[in-house]
Amino acid sequence: MYMFAKLKNSLKSFLNKIKLKSLDEKSLKEPIQELIELMIANEVAVDVATKIGQKVKEELIAAGTQQERFKDVRPLLRKSLRKAIREVITPTNGSINLIEEIRKKREIGEPYVIVMEGINGTGKTTTMAKLAHKLQKEGFSVVFAASDTYRAGAIDQLTKHGQKLGIKTISHQQGGDPTAVAIDAIDHAYAKGVDVVMIDTAGRMQNNSNLIRELQKVVSKTEADLKIFVGDSLAGNDVINQAKEFNEKVGIDTVIMTKADSDVKGGAAISVAHTIDKPILYLGVGQGYDDLQEFDADYLVNQIIPN
Repeated sequence: MYMFAKLKNSLKSFLNKIKLKSLDEKSLKEPIQELIELMIANEVAVDVATKIGQKVKEELIAAGTQQERFKDVRPLLRKSLRKAIREVITPTNGSINLIEEIRKKREIGEPYVIVMEGINGTGKTTTMAKLAHKLQKEGFSVVFAASDTYRAGAIDQLTKHGQKLGIKTISHQQGGDPTAVAIDAIDHAYAKGVDVVMIDTAGRMQNNSNLIRELQKVVSKTEADLKIFVGDSLAGNDVINQAKEFNEKVGIDTVIMTKADSDVKGGAAISVAHTIDKPILYLGVGQGYDDLQEFDADYLVNQIIPN
């Protein structure tokens, strides 16, 4: 697995060569700027990289005011950098326990409604199938709503995933009303006692006002319990901008980053959660239905800066 290899190697080289005789504002100015530029080069958003650099600098300056003298500042720098990265990828409202939230809805006899958001090419439909498979393994029943009625082949793609997983797909004709499809799937869930309704939506470009309004309608009319933004780890700063736009115009509750196993830079994964202050739920790490890894901040930090 090559996850975040370039960022990891860049930080390793930086940590190995760093030499500081004192920990004060003047001495730290140049190395902290180098650290920030290194992260930006690995597609960490500028404001996120700057915040990490500022946090590291503050930690080092605080340590420098102590009486203790550091023969080698690198262990302290490593520790400070790990702490700063962990802080920026941890949203202020904490994480989401999806399994527990679904159980709560099941206890009151209502289906849990999930809307999948994101642009074309991110792997949104496949990610939806992976998540459905994970929920099935937790003992939940699922129904699919093929509300991407715009893209040719989208309904067939989702239906094929449903057939492989033993999940019914509710669909209308291509070009039909996406909200009507979603409502039909929810009605089916109530009638058949299905635990989770998963709604696939068209891969909307975030600046397409008509399609955004349609997505807003789907979310509103279904009273969605969870809005998942699916982002491509390889898209770098583009995915960060997409997440910001979708969060502002439709709303995002959590994020799944796809293709994380091929992401050698890692900047998008670090930046997205902080930029929209929403938790990352899973990382897509392969093509199989089981290749959806629960996101863990400590795991990500260890991938970037091993202990």
